[in-house]
Amino acid sequence: MSKFDGYFLRQLLVLCGFFAFVLVGVFWISKAVSLFDRLISSGQTAMVALEFTALTLPTLVRTVMPMAAFCATVYVTNRLNRESEMTVMLATGSSPFRLARPVILFGLICAAMLATITLYLRPAAMLRLEARQAEVAGDMTAQLLNDGQFMHPVKGVTVYIGKIDRDGTLNDVYLSDRRAPDRVVTYTSSKAFLARNGEQIALVMVEGTALQMETARKTLSTTVFRDFSYDISALAKRDTERRQDIRGMPTLALAAALRGSKLAETYSRGEIAEEIQERLSWVGVSVAVVLIGFSTLMLGTFSRFGLWPQLVAAFAGLIALEGMRSTATAFVADHPGLWWVQHAPALGGIAVSILFLNIAGRPIWLRRRVVTDPG
Repeated sequence: MSKFDGYFLRQLLVLCGFFAFVLVGVFWISKAVSLFDRLISSGQTAMVALEFTALTLPTLVRTVMPMAAFCATVYVTNRLNRESEMTVMLATGSSPFRLARPVILFGLICAAMLATITLYLRPAAMLRLEARQAEVAGDMTAQLLNDGQFMHPVKGVTVYIGKIDRDGTLNDVYLSDRRAPDRVVTYTSSKAFLARNGEQIALVMVEGTALQMETARKTLSTTVFRDFSYDISALAKRDTERRQDIRGMPTLALAAALRGSKLAETYSRGEIAEEIQERLSWVGVSVAVVLIGFSTLMLGTFSRFGLWPQLVAAFAGLIALEGMRSTATAFVADHPGLWWVQHAPALGGIAVSILFLNIAGRPIWLRRRVVTDPG
């Protein structure tokens, strides 16, 4: 690798890291604020909220990585052209294809990073996030330990706690159970405690009243109790038959599903093929976006106004590539046999970039030929 190639590649890597850091930070903070507020308000600790946001980072990095690579390529290429460094290299005999060598290497580095994220890190993080969400959803103790607000742990059940003492005593408890359509039971008590025995969780209410209304008979009965135990462990039962998210499945398991494993009974062949090809398509996209950005800017000539037309065209090419990828994803889901359509946008972007580099390297075809009269 020549000194210019190393210089060009270093600039691309540094700027890509900067843009990726900024984009990930902006999107992560905007998502983390709402996630922190939702988890903290449901009784979870800050460490749980931090764990949840950390598990979403692979998905976020995968989303912004091609954009960061494209921005880095466009910025560095435009700066080298503006400072005449690219002009000097072209004047010394280097062709656009020769100058694209560090860009191609940069795209391959980004492709290797995205392959690691999409094929391994993101599915593992999604699988862990799905398991933690199920654990948090079944943690009734954490959901009930919120005072001063009405809580709905499950549909048809409303709980209100006026105040929670430091020793765990619950004061001014209100519980309404409306899960049975023909019978509504409302419990109120001055004090209550949460008692756990293995997997069993009970809400022990002291000095309270139970109001039972039967809607069919239109009767209301009142029961005053000294202490009453309400079993809430049934509310915390998890759905053992819950459908596993396909995004959290390992790539090898998805590949085996196409050959008739148990996963194929849960998801259709089109959904499995679409998920596999969608993961693989990110590898080609990372190479295509950097080549589109570089080759489009190489079409421009020196101008005091810069390469604004080429910059606009490069961003238009990026938008067109993402639009075609979205269309191809929906098409592959309906036609799993045509899986190669998922990779057509990336391959088309690379082909267009090669055409642009070929045009940029042969400007002589734009000149008028001078024909000499032999006479």
